[in-house]
Parts: sequence; C-alpha cells; structure tokens
Amino acid sequence: MFKLKMCLLAAIVVLSGNVFAQGESAVPFLLIGPNSLNTGMGEIGAGMVNDASAMFWNPAGLGFQTGTEVSITHSPWLPGLGLSDLFYDFLAGKHYIKKLKGTIGASITYLNIGKIIRTDEFGNEIGDYQAFDGALAVGYGTKVTKDLSVGIVTRFIYSKLAVDPVAGEQGTGTAYDLSFDLSTLWRPFKTKVKFINNRLGIGVNLSNIGPKVTYVDNAQADPLPTNLRLGFAYDVYQSEYNNFTISADFSKLLVKRGENGESDPVYKGIFTSFSGGFDNVMKSIQSSVGAEYWYGNPKVIGLRGGFFYEDPDKGKRKFITMGASIRYSLYGFDFSYISTIEENHPLANTLRFTLSVNFGTPETVKKPGEKKPEDQPKK
Repeated sequence: MFKLKMCLLAAIVVLSGNVFAQGESAVPFLLIGPNSLNTGMGEIGAGMVNDASAMFWNPAGLGFQTGTEVSITHSPWLPGLGLSDLFYDFLAGKHYIKKLKGTIGASITYLNIGKIIRTDEFGNEIGDYQAFDGALAVGYGTKVTKDLSVGIVTRFIYSKLAVDPVAGEQGTGTAYDLSFDLSTLWRPFKTKVKFINNRLGIGVNLSNIGPKVTYVDNAQADPLPTNLRLGFAYDVYQSEYNNFTISADFSKLLVKRGENGESDPVYKGIFTSFSGGFDNVMKSIQSSVGAEYWYGNPKVIGLRGGFFYEDPDKGKRKFITMGASIRYSLYGFDFSYISTIEENHPLANTLRFTLSVNFGTPETVKKPGEKKPEDQPKK
C-alpha cells in the first residue's frame, strides 16, 4: 500500500517540475517556476534581474539589486487533474545590506499535494494526513566587479508523502534534505562593444546540489533535481518610457540513472548526466524563449509572452505562456497563464498570481545613453 501511495504522489509531483516523465529525481517541486513575471515569459530568468525571485532563477541577480521587497505567488496547480486541493505557493523577500556590499534573500516554497486517506490491510479507512513538499531557502548575491556578480543559496527541504511505518524498512515516507545553489551573472556596463552596454545579461545557475533524498532507506534513496540553467537577456529597445527585452533559457537536469533504477551521487551525476551521446544530451535540454515590454517611467504596465519546449522522449511538455503586470507606487501585481500544445494536459490553463511590495526606489527606464545610479562607477 505504501508503494502505491508513493507512486500516485510521485506521478502528481513529477508533472509539477521540469523533470523527465520517467521521474529522474525526487522533490521535483524545486524546479517549478515560482513567480508570474518570469513564467509568463516561457519560464525564463537566469540572465535577468527582476526581483526577489532571483533566489530561484539566478541568485547572482541579487547582487545587482538594492532596496527591500516582499512578494507572494499563488497558483492552483495542475488544474487539468481536477484536484481542488492541489496548489503551489512561493513567498520571497530581499534586502540590501550596505555593510555586506550585497543583497540577502529568503524564500519559502510550498506545494500542497492534498489529503491522503489511510487504510488498513483490508481497505478500511483508519484516518488521513496532509501530503506536501516544502523548502526554506536563504541566499546572498554581490558584485565582484561592476559587471559581474555571484550568488549562493542554501536550502532546507521537507517532503511528506506518507506517514505510515513500512515493515522491514527504516523510513515512513517523510524525508529531510539540504541543498545549495551556485550562480553568476554578467551584465556589461562599459565595453568596446557598445550595443551590449547596459543591455545584455548572461547568467548561469547550478541549483539543488546536495545528497540524495531518503523516504524509506538508503538503498532506495533518490537524487535531488540538480539542475544547470544558462540564460540570456537583451534589451532590444530602450527609451524614457519604453523598454523591450528578449530572452532565452536552456536548462538540463544533472541526474544519471542506470537501467536498474540506481542513480549516481551528485558529484558524479553532474558529469555522467552528459553521457549517452550528443543526441541524447541535446534531447535532455529544455529550451525557453520569451519577450517582455514595459511602459512608463517608472514602470507602470508590462506585457510578456514565451514558449517552453521539452523533447518528446524526455517529458513531452510544450506550452505557450502569457503574462501581464501593473505597478502602482510600492505595489505590483503580476499574473501568468499557460496554454499547452497538447490537449487535456495537466498543466493546461495554469494560472499564477503574484503580489509584491517594493520598499526601495522605483526602477526607472533610462534614456538612451543615460546611466542609472547603480550603473555609476564606484569612487
């Protein structure tokens, strides 16, 4: 019965994250795009600097941010499954500390899987429990030069898929784990190539590095969804009241499983996941492209769209995303929508809603050739 419950729950959770349909890793909820702004662009963010959600997309983005911000995102998750008690929440915050010469961030991720009915060996109900996944993360980003930043995140993970002791096993279906992320972001301020100055962002984030997750015993432990994300963003057009950005992200799960289901530890999986030939590696890369337009000075209205693609042999997810934003004083509201290519897909019609409060100075769209205060060279 325990294995049946685990399989059902795993099926729900696997559909939630950017993982292969085969269920390559445990706790794939860690790969769910957490905020409406970036997910509205096709699930993109490694090369961008937007808000406190940089904790997920690229912690190094915190190094280019100042001020204080708090945001919360809510999403009725996998609406195509028709499960009313399945939802996803993400709370994030950031704060610039001058003495640390950087910005600290924190986030809480929560995926409510729903109420599970407990039964005895004869099928009689003996109670119920709430199944969920959660993570608490803290991070820090700082500039090492005026063009380059680095970031790190440490994360505590708690996953409760079952509560019943299993005969002959050590665990009950509840797991704890720790992971960390390493990242960098390059945003050239002044180079000989003028058309990239104050326009280009290139970021890399290696996330969810840590030991395997154990629900039952060590022999059946599963790897974390260690993920490599490479992102690009470029401001095609900048003026006093208009800003248009295009971007792209490419991500790959760094997990290696054998034919018998055994998996390599993280320090090996990071490298062995690139085995199997060039074609296999390319199929395992998920691709996203997106565009975003902002109007106002400071920003007032934002519109965006994007496309996410995953190879049919590695998950078969393809969907179009759309989103919009409104800013007024300290407050911001974003929403995003997923339209799947495949009919009756569990992700179809997924909505995310984000509310944010920014206690820093509202960001302005710079005029061509104009420098923002944070772009000014330090004396």
